[in-house]
Amino acid sequence: MIVVTQNCEILLSGTGGQGLILAGQILAEAVVRDGKNTVQTQSYGPEARGGASRAEVIISDGEIDYPRVTRPDVLLVMSQEALRKFAGKLDENGILMVDSTNINDVPATNARVFKIPYSRIAKETLGKEMVANVVALGALAAVTGVVTKESLMSALMSRIPRGTEALNQKALEIGWNSACQAAA
Repeated sequence: MIVVTQNCEILLSGTGGQGLILAGQILAEAVVRDGKNTVQTQSYGPEARGGASRAEVIISDGEIDYPRVTRPDVLLVMSQEALRKFAGKLDENGILMVDSTNINDVPATNARVFKIPYSRIAKETLGKEMVANVVALGALAAVTGVVTKESLMSALMSRIPRGTEALNQKALEIGWNSACQAAA
């Protein structure tokens, strides 16, 4: 695990319909449950599905002066287009997390890179690609240590539709474990 301390800027991006806005909201809620300060913003194209989307989460032990991510410490991308658009903004000592199911071409970077097939894991292991965002969120939390697993699980359970608790709990666990294996 790479522990990100004090201030951390996180950018989650992909295409509409991948659930990254929800993932950002869940992450921000988990941060609050852990007693830290956070700001969460989101942006998506006019298309409901298929357009670009992104969620920004800023985490701090102190006050947050500016509510937008300017130089992400952590960039999680789930589409090649999102990687192309945001890779240059990542802090050179940052963490790049890519969905290797959808991303084939990762540019050279000084950042620590984690290639994990979130979408494939969700589809093949859980039978539902729609929880790839939760797999990715579990991996992000495991790699960065920005939230506790307990707070993340609690925030997840408070935001998902009834009847999907077991599926989402498994997705988070699998994501967490996949990151631990990738880091080993």
